[in-house]
Amino acid sequence: MKKILTQGRLAALIVFVVLVIDQVIKICVKTGMYLHESIHITDWFYLVFVENKGMAFGMEILPKLLLTMFRIVAVIFITWYLYKATHRAEKLKTGYIVCLACMLAGAIGNIIDCVCYGEIFSESTSYTLAHWVPVGEGYGSWLHGKVVDMFYFPIIDTYWPDWMPFCGGDCFIFFSPIFNFADASISCGVIAAFLFYSRTLGQEFQKMENTKEEKQS
Repeated sequence: MKKILTQGRLAALIVFVVLVIDQVIKICVKTGMYLHESIHITDWFYLVFVENKGMAFGMEILPKLLLTMFRIVAVIFITWYLYKATHRAEKLKTGYIVCLACMLAGAIGNIIDCVCYGEIFSESTSYTLAHWVPVGEGYGSWLHGKVVDMFYFPIIDTYWPDWMPFCGGDCFIFFSPIFNFADASISCGVIAAFLFYSRTLGQEFQKMENTKEEKQS
């Protein structure tokens, strides 16, 4: 009797659910909050609407177009690898597949922002709410949209002791980056993969290396 929820279907379900949650949250924030507006939930959790052109957690390292193309290539590779991993005779651990699916879903979620949001939303400002617009009348062009972030967890908010060199008296906040659900999905997938499936990762990298050497010989 065939299993109803195969590894491939489980991966597809995870990707779908994460994408729906991620996009619903982003659209609600994008159309319902002013840019840089902050909503106090608890002393250690705020909803803060920011937009960024960069990588996860608001980092801006690569040019926008190059970063978007890098994301697309990464998604294509992860999709290919995940498909191969779920259709091989020698099955991998289901938890490892879940980690890969979380990484893939998060990457796709942020790509949607980069590719589409500039075309379908008006500009967000500190005094006007964004709204849906006809395709082509948005604040940007294809591949140049901004990623919507909103989760802020200042779990520790204090000051460095005055006697500390270089940073004495400065504010210290942990955790200061503002992120979104897609970022969290990627981070959880990566961290769980390294914590619980480092051996599997090593074996997979070794197989890729062996395959590469066989093709070259």
